[in-house]
Amino acid sequence: MTRTQFRPDDHANDHFLLTTVVGSYPKPDWLKRLRDAEDVDHDVWIEAVEDASRLMIDEHERTGMDVICDGEMRRTEMVEFFAERIPGYEFNGPVKVWGHNYFDKPSVVDAVSYDEPWLLDEFEFCSRVASKPVKIPITGPYTLASWSFNEHYTDTETLAYALADLVRAEIDVLVEAGARYIQIDEPALATTPDDHAIVHGSLDRIVADLDPDVRVGLHVCYGDYDRIYPEVLDFPIHELDIEQSNQGFDQLSVFQDPPFSLDLALGVIDVHDTTVESVDEIKDHIRRGLTVVPPERLTVSPDCGLKLLPRDVAYRKMENMVAAAREVEADLDAGRIDPEDPLTA
Repeated sequence: MTRTQFRPDDHANDHFLLTTVVGSYPKPDWLKRLRDAEDVDHDVWIEAVEDASRLMIDEHERTGMDVICDGEMRRTEMVEFFAERIPGYEFNGPVKVWGHNYFDKPSVVDAVSYDEPWLLDEFEFCSRVASKPVKIPITGPYTLASWSFNEHYTDTETLAYALADLVRAEIDVLVEAGARYIQIDEPALATTPDDHAIVHGSLDRIVADLDPDVRVGLHVCYGDYDRIYPEVLDFPIHELDIEQSNQGFDQLSVFQDPPFSLDLALGVIDVHDTTVESVDEIKDHIRRGLTVVPPERLTVSPDCGLKLLPRDVAYRKMENMVAAAREVEADLDAGRIDPEDPLTA
């Protein structure tokens, strides 16, 4: 039920490929300038961010995508946004991470707690404006813990579990408001894969006794997938979202032995390259995913968030991605692709 609830009425066939995004999308320049301006009236900011949200929802829906979001127009960086809303965190200035790039890395200086909803305004607004189902991405507790200075808890595991309880509190608020597709983003797992047990424990806390109609996905950026597989198969999630296109699908074989038992959300467009992949190229990428799971368990998505791309490029990539998924569905229905041997024409 957690997948079929997103199937449109005009997809009666069993070869339905769910199409969605990972999360972020390029913000309009005028919104970025307003964010950087001083003394912006709160009402002016809300009007601007809602205008941007309407635009991005429209762009997502015009591609024909099945499940959309607003490109995270209200959010800054994926850790900063949440740390600003969690009592127990504080900011002490930016930290240089690479080259000339800086990250406003927060510190945990006291016990973390849940004060008020983080994403309820975003979800409720998107749900009112969108005609398609809305997915809500949330930065996961392990990444929130790993990408912060821990000055209060005994170790990363203890902090991650405390944050997991807050994430669950937020999800309860979102589910009560109607959310049915939650994506937990854990990019830190790809860089420190030996901590997969902490991620597993955090997810156990997040999903315990959750409404069975709520679909839970886990997004993991590119990394050493062979160091979290097959352990990830035991994670209490419906879908694993992996980044493969920008590395030529070189690790896709990792998920074939032992057989992959979850739904697979496969990154089929490269978010780090401004080249717009053709529909035929993306169809080839989707067919690679069919070597791991059958079509009814394959979700087609970008590698990661699209926010670093030019907006027109991001749109054309999404448009071609959805077109490719629909063509693969048609090829499956017509018998031009054999699900048992998807790479053979």
